[in-house]
Amino acid sequence: MGPAVSLDRLDFKLLDHLQRNGHCSNVELAAAVGLSPSPCLARVKRLLEVGVLRGFEADIAIEKLGEFITVFSEITIGEHRRNSFRIFEEAAEQLPEITECYNVSGGCDYILKITATSMSRFSEIRDHLIELDVGIIKFTTKIVLRKPFASRTVPLRSLKLGG
Repeated sequence: MGPAVSLDRLDFKLLDHLQRNGHCSNVELAAAVGLSPSPCLARVKRLLEVGVLRGFEADIAIEKLGEFITVFSEITIGEHRRNSFRIFEEAAEQLPEITECYNVSGGCDYILKITATSMSRFSEIRDHLIELDVGIIKFTTKIVLRKPFASRTVPLRSLKLGG
């Protein structure tokens, strides 16, 4: 992690509005945060350039597209060396069904979020990862039964970021 980017109150208002209404026009965004359109656009471009704002993504309702399962897998790697972690991470990143990968502390080294079309497809993904011989010594699985809620937003206000 590098140093924190210096942002002011208006930058945080922009980020907060964009994460809730990413599809809004620049004119709508400017009005919502109390800026004129030109300086608003300049601020959004700066937030993109410094990497605080990564982009504007669609929130796809995957459940409307067909059957799928979501699985969280805990992975333990045999050797705790930088190169061992790099090898595992590069292999995991090649599988598009692995949508999130977290290097964690505690009883395992990684938690993966995997979205697959079926349990058999998940099994293929698991077997493939193990067969790659990327240092996995333990692979446990938690199948999601339902998702009562989820948020795609960062709690900027409750984290006291931007005042």
